[in-house]
Amino acid sequence: MPDLHHLPPELSSFVGRAGDVKAIGAAVAAGRVLTLVGPGGCGKTRLAIRAGREWPEVFWVGLESESDADRVAHRVADALDVLLPSGLDPLRALVAALRDRELLVVIDNCEHVLAGAAEVIAALLAGCPGIAVLATSRATLGITGERVWRVPPLELADALELLLERSGAEGPEARAAARRVCDRLDRLPLALELAAGWTGTLSMAQIADSLGSPLAMLDGGARTAPFRQQTLDGSMRWSHDLLDEDERVLFRRLAVFEPGFSADDVVALSGAATLKALRGLIDKSLVVADTTGAAASYRMLGVVRAYALDRLDEAEETAEFRDRHLDLQLALLERLTPLLESDKDTWRARVGAAYPDIRAAIEWGLSHEDASRGRRLAAACSWLWHLEGRGGEGIELLRRAAGRGADERTILQADVLAALALVGDTGLPGIEAYQVAHAARELAVEVGASGAGRISRALTAVGQLMVGLDAAIAEAEAARDEALRAGDAFVADSAEVFIGLVHVLADDYPEAIARLEAAVAGPLARGDRGVAALALGWLALASARTGDLRRAGELAEQAVDTAAPLRDFHWTGSTRCVLAEIRVLQGRPADAVAALEPIDRLLSGDLPFITGWERTKAMLALEDGHPAEAVEWCRREGRWQPVPSDEGLAPETRLVLATALRRAGDREAAAQTLQALGEAPLTPSMPRIRAGVLDEQALLARDDDTERALRLHHEALRIRIDHGLVLGFLASLESLAELSRLRGAHEAAGLLAAAAERARVDFGAAPRPSGADLREAMDVRTAVAYAAKARGPRRRPDAGWESLTPAELSVVELAVQGLNNVEIAARLFVGRGTVKTHLAHVYAKLQVANRTDLARLATERRGPG
Repeated sequence: MPDLHHLPPELSSFVGRAGDVKAIGAAVAAGRVLTLVGPGGCGKTRLAIRAGREWPEVFWVGLESESDADRVAHRVADALDVLLPSGLDPLRALVAALRDRELLVVIDNCEHVLAGAAEVIAALLAGCPGIAVLATSRATLGITGERVWRVPPLELADALELLLERSGAEGPEARAAARRVCDRLDRLPLALELAAGWTGTLSMAQIADSLGSPLAMLDGGARTAPFRQQTLDGSMRWSHDLLDEDERVLFRRLAVFEPGFSADDVVALSGAATLKALRGLIDKSLVVADTTGAAASYRMLGVVRAYALDRLDEAEETAEFRDRHLDLQLALLERLTPLLESDKDTWRARVGAAYPDIRAAIEWGLSHEDASRGRRLAAACSWLWHLEGRGGEGIELLRRAAGRGADERTILQADVLAALALVGDTGLPGIEAYQVAHAARELAVEVGASGAGRISRALTAVGQLMVGLDAAIAEAEAARDEALRAGDAFVADSAEVFIGLVHVLADDYPEAIARLEAAVAGPLARGDRGVAALALGWLALASARTGDLRRAGELAEQAVDTAAPLRDFHWTGSTRCVLAEIRVLQGRPADAVAALEPIDRLLSGDLPFITGWERTKAMLALEDGHPAEAVEWCRREGRWQPVPSDEGLAPETRLVLATALRRAGDREAAAQTLQALGEAPLTPSMPRIRAGVLDEQALLARDDDTERALRLHHEALRIRIDHGLVLGFLASLESLAELSRLRGAHEAAGLLAAAAERARVDFGAAPRPSGADLREAMDVRTAVAYAAKARGPRRRPDAGWESLTPAELSVVELAVQGLNNVEIAARLFVGRGTVKTHLAHVYAKLQVANRTDLARLATERRGPG
């Protein structure tokens, strides 16, 4: 069973406070917030960890390194593994995602972003009745319903135990001196830890003597501060003053890291000689060492880091060491660059772990008069923002970086614009993303920025879809060829995937499948999960439309699994929409709903654009018999347009909209939608859409003009035959079966309906409860040929005696004479199934239902005598 206690490790023993832990545990309840309030170092965090253990499921949110109140919702979402849409209201989406959950959220160090923490906690309590919140802060949150637990000093016995255990001091004299230390440090846990850190240098009695009286220790402190905060400030100052010079220097310089660092970071910042000083800071409890992972890491507690930052300012070294910190992040990303071509998963993990430092360094670099280093770092980080759920933040920082170089015509500015285009590909509205990519391409060509030029050229190919499919393919092929010459595997594969996508749009499925299958291997091997997931999704759709719904389902599941580690709303949402569409085609609407559930859970009315989401929701509404709801879903797709209109919807969505309007009874609007779609610029190059338009127009004509309906259905079938739109055969067979039934040709209707049901099963869709014996049903190819021949050669009329073929006339002559199918087959040297098929064609063309009607009609045609 998985561990549901997502709490930080306790790196030292927990001493005392048993009564406090029990009382806090009893006070924490669903729908309520309990805030542990006290000065820094009083033990709030350790109390919260201990109390959290009592809940069945608990998540930890640490805010010690957060300075942006608007990011609190994202920090909570990250901790709870909730996907948030970029650029929109994250808090509403977070509440929607957690609405039905029952768990405890512990939010530590709220004082850093008090207003943001208060807003998030209030929203969670208002919208998530099963959520309990335990917060720690130096100040109360000030929200309705907040219960406050002011953390007291340790009991004297507990304080003594903590000090003696941490120091290792023993004996009556040490215990007596330890009591004096506890009195002088107000039994404050962090202050006691700091004092204990000196027992390798000083005896307990020397420590007690050096502390003096509490008031003497506080010289220079703010007299208006709460007493225990003054105690901590004093103990920090006392501990700092006892450090040797190397330790004091390293102590203040380490404060530039956000929030942790490695031994390599220390060496890079201040040299190998400082590792001895690091050891001293760990021994004196000013730095916490975490050796639970594969490699040791180090950090300062928030209150300690704040003191160290003050010392850095005091030494007038802030600018110098923040600059060094910025250079370290630039060097890190430069060292990791080869992984972008070989193992992007590892690149993401390494850069993601360093992201708090990278983000702080970018902010620092962009604040300089010369912002070039900050801009370089922002451009280098673009892949993380492109792939993971930080796109909104990336776009904001890259826009600032681009703005700082707006007057430049340089390689750096081209790199920044190309980075913005890359992140904007999934985070900006389509036209804006294309404009940025186009600007990046123009500048890259002008200044010779080859890398930026290649990636921006590939991105501009997407914009060419607005011109036409051929233009998009031509631009993508040029981008691919340029990338191949330069050895740029990512751009080459991405362009090839896009070409495959365009072939899917053009309904050239064999070509699309061949290209996508060949192009997906490279991205999968490199960890280019975004491109790989896109390729797998479109490969699934192409497979589905060739009638292989089983493979389509497998590919769609693989696309979802490929995108999942990115924890990005765009990639996850896009692949889940493909999976849901495949499930609808498979006749599994409940599974389609389940596929969309992680997206729907975040429904706030302002979801970002996710390709196919609204259309799939509309398809599900139609499956449920709610056409009016389907109309609303289709039109929601248009909310991203400057002026929303049906003409701006994707062609596939407009076709679903027409179906929904017809089923909702608005036949005039459906007809207008179909006419506009038929005349749209892209429709001539999209056979599936053309056939769909004809089918829908036939359904509108069916009640008033069955001849026109028949002609339109057959024209749709012809298009599907000509272009190998195998899945579309199913719609044609079902439509023609129903039209045959309405025309009274029940035998033909039965044949076509049975063939359609067999095709459904053969394709890999769930069978419908028709009761038909599918063992005798025609296979889909035979049925399509049968349906197509029912109209005869195109030079014949659609119906009447003149529409019958010579073979059909021969069958009619023998049937009128009274011969049964076996006898007719023997006379004509054909199979019984062929006779049955010919008769079905005859019934459809002559609009008769049985042999009796056929004999009567034949007699009337011959006339008297």
